[in-house]
Formats: sequence, C-alpha cells, structure tokens
Amino acid sequence: MTTVPGPDGLPRCRWCSGAPEFLPYHDHEWGFPVSDDTRLFEKLCLEGFQSGLSWRTILNKREAFRAGFAGFDIDKVAAFTEIDIDRLLADKGIVRHRGKIEAAINNARRAQELIKEAGSLAAYIWRYEAPADETLPQSMTTSLAAIALSKDLKKRGWKFVGPTTVFAFMQAMGLVNDHAIGCISREKAAADRKLFIVPGR
Repeated sequence: MTTVPGPDGLPRCRWCSGAPEFLPYHDHEWGFPVSDDTRLFEKLCLEGFQSGLSWRTILNKREAFRAGFAGFDIDKVAAFTEIDIDRLLADKGIVRHRGKIEAAINNARRAQELIKEAGSLAAYIWRYEAPADETLPQSMTTSLAAIALSKDLKKRGWKFVGPTTVFAFMQAMGLVNDHAIGCISREKAAADRKLFIVPGR
C-alpha cells in the first residue's frame, strides 16, 4: 500500500506519515511545480546537504540554513568568502560540513553562469522535465531525466548533484509528479502543472 490516511482521513503518500513536519511539506510543497530561481537554488543546495542524512534533519534546519545562506539569494551566496565559510562552520543550526558549504557557494557561482546563458535557472532546469509516463510513482530513486540533468550540471562544475540527489530535487520541485496513485496531492499537482507556465518556452 503506497498511501496512508492523513488526520482528515484522506489518502496521502505513505512517507509523509514518518514525522509530523512531513505532512504540511507534503501537502503544500512537495511535487508542486516551481519556477522561482531562489527556491530552485535553495532546494538544490538542501538536497546536497542531505546527502548521507535524512530529509527530516534538513527540513528541521531549513530556517537556520536560510538565515545562514542569505535566504539562498544566488548573487549573495556567490559573493561569500572564507569569512562566511568560517561563520557557517560555527553555525550549530545547520549541517557543518565544509565540503557541502563550499559546494553551495560554488554552485551559486555556477548558477550565475547558467542564468546569463539561459535567462534564468528555472528556464534551464525545466528543460529536463520528466515525461509524465516515465516512471511508476515512487518506484525509482533516479530517472533518465535526472541522470541527464546531473551529468550536465557536473560538466558545468556543479558539486553534490549526483543522479539520486537531482531526482529528489525534481520530485520536490514538480518536474516529475511522484505523488502516489490515490494520494490527494497527485491530482492537485497535476492540475497545477497544467496551469504552470514553463520558463523559457
């Protein structure tokens, strides 16, 4: 069974019953299409920080990450220096991993390059939208589209963007509707996608 009843008795993806904070994240964020560059960049960074950890850990630290990383403003993060790295390494509210912190700063600079090339980070990212019938919901940990996006990002110098990380990002940002069959959010996400204007098209 891939769904469980929520507090209102309606079916939802089984994973959202794993922790209280998962429910609002599932109902209002996960799987709904996003075109905002800041939100896309934030999620790519947070998925990178999650590597080797649980999403619950990252979700509970998200506000501290936002404070530490200037709201994930791409230009501000790109301008971070060694002083900022030291500040973040001393910040108990986030995951204090030098490699991941440095990767986020590096990726902000690479995002600036992409924005100059494509017009926006969103216009580039949405080129890799997964076909609606590519996978059975929640049956895979990566996809052909995620592998292609991961490969291109790495070629462009991005870090902590492996295929599994990128697929989790695509699931969350609505590039694939991975809500379980029968989940109340699946149809909502599909309806949002129909109204969504794909950046750059």
